[in-house]
Amino acid sequence: RAAPEPLPNDLSRREVEVLKLIAAGLSNSEIANALYVSHATVKTHVNRILSKTGARDRAQAVRYAYEHGLS
Repeated sequence: RAAPEPLPNDLSRREVEVLKLIAAGLSNSEIANALYVSHATVKTHVNRILSKTGARDRAQAVRYAYEHGLS
């Protein structure tokens, strides 16, 4: 088995999952429904993604996802 690739900017696996869903165009409510978590949990993940990636908003987070092959 190959070693798993490190995640960019120390994003957790769940944060990467949320970022991929953001890049797919899902809203926070849609992400919450897809992952069976609360809206507040999604907001926490989004805020951590923005902080860790240095993105100012969701659009920049999507750009980050594309640049790092996460979408």
